[in-house]
Amino acid sequence: MSVAEDSRKVLQDFVAPELRAISARLDALERRVGGVDRKIDEAERPAEKRADQRHEAVMLSLRSLSNYNELRDRVVRLESKESAHQ
Repeated sequence: MSVAEDSRKVLQDFVAPELRAISARLDALERRVGGVDRKIDEAERPAEKRADQRHEAVMLSLRSLSNYNELRDRVVRLESKESAHQ
C-alpha cells in the first residue's frame, strides 16, 4: 500500500466516523436549544400581556388623577367666586 492509500484508509476508518458522531451530537444539541428557545418565546408572551395590562391600569389611574385635579381646581375657583359674591 502507498502512503496515500494508508492515509485515506486511516481517515475513512477513524476520522470519518468521529466526524459523523460529532455532527450527530451537534444536531441533537441544536434541536434541544431550539426547543428551549420556543419555550422562552412562549413564556415571554404572557409576561408581555401582563405588562401591557399593568401599563393600561397605571395610565387609567394617571388619567383619573388628572381628572381629579381638574375637578379640584374648578371647585376651588367656584368657591372663590362664591366667597367674593358674599
